[in-house]
Amino acid sequence: MTGVLAHGIGSRSDLPIPLFYAYAGAFAALVVSFLALGLLWADSRFSGDRAGRVLPWRPAGRTPRVITALMALYTLGWLVLGPAEDNAAPYLIYVVFWVGLVPASLLFGPVWRLVNPFRLLPDRPRRPLPGRLGYWPAAAGLTAFTWMELVSPEPAATATLLVFLLLYGTATVAGTLTYGHAWLDRGDPFEVYSTLVGHLSPLGRRADGTLVVRSPFNGLDAIVPAPGLVATVCVLLGSTGYDGFAGAPFWVDALQTGPLGRVGLGTVGLLTAIGGVALLYVACLGAAGLIGGTRGLAPRFAHSLVPIAIGYLVAHYFSLFVIEGQRAVVLALGLDAEVNADVVGAGTIATVQVLAIVIGHVLGVVAAHDRSVRLLEPARAVAGQIPLFVLMVCYTIGGLTLLFAA
Repeated sequence: MTGVLAHGIGSRSDLPIPLFYAYAGAFAALVVSFLALGLLWADSRFSGDRAGRVLPWRPAGRTPRVITALMALYTLGWLVLGPAEDNAAPYLIYVVFWVGLVPASLLFGPVWRLVNPFRLLPDRPRRPLPGRLGYWPAAAGLTAFTWMELVSPEPAATATLLVFLLLYGTATVAGTLTYGHAWLDRGDPFEVYSTLVGHLSPLGRRADGTLVVRSPFNGLDAIVPAPGLVATVCVLLGSTGYDGFAGAPFWVDALQTGPLGRVGLGTVGLLTAIGGVALLYVACLGAAGLIGGTRGLAPRFAHSLVPIAIGYLVAHYFSLFVIEGQRAVVLALGLDAEVNADVVGAGTIATVQVLAIVIGHVLGVVAAHDRSVRLLEPARAVAGQIPLFVLMVCYTIGGLTLLFAA
């Protein structure tokens, strides 16, 4: 069942876009957008949660959540009763659920909130959710899931998936019974994951639940800074980055021969990748604050990392979703059909991957610029954005390097 973990196509070396042109195009896009914004965008234009045209919408009630609960039970049935080979459960979890949440949330907003079966539990909190807890439980949950996917000895094994689902379900039920549905807003890793991605959807929800059509930039601007938000986004960025170089020959050799063993060294590598992304972000935001005359900027600019993380996710998982998604459907429904590995060509895959990374970074530059002119001293606003621009360039170079070198 290792094929489910073979993210993307087997080798980037045959992609038809030369690395030099990918670098040049990405750098040119960032430079042009940075200069244009500095010259033409002097005032903040986004209004966050206040923006959008209200849509007539009736709450769907419990039905979508009941359907999702039945689908979860179906997946558990595959885990417990399914065959050792050609078991649909790993594909349903890793491909349909984990990867599929990205396009679903980009199109329809925070869909997991709508269909989350844990929201069938009563919303009767015994105590309020501590503000200092913030998104830290979600960051921990996402780290655990990506560790299982990328580092654990047998990520597709029944025992591995059952242990994770048991721990996740127990923590989610306990949190919901204690803090009510506020726990799901901040502590459910998959609802937080879907909600962050959904902020880039044209369909959004205000804080009071009102459905609106709005610019994705206003959706990003509506993300409220909270403890653990930076960590959550850095987990998404860092884990995807680790997955990008985990297949490199030098790292494979190190995993096989290193004194820490495959799991030990893999854990160190994953945490180092996440920590490196976070350290670079905090350092650049600290420099931006010094230049711009404003402190405490790191939580306030976390929203600008969201489109970058989504760009990496799309680039990294696009071919996996298109190809292995077919396998998930075939196995889950017992169809007599073959998986078409050539359903998309290498040129299409390469174009989607490079565009996803570049567009994600350009959106991040725009979101960061608008927040900069709002928060930094006017005379220093442009100069204060230079560290942010350096941050975007570093992430872009790193992303493209991993994309083509993996």
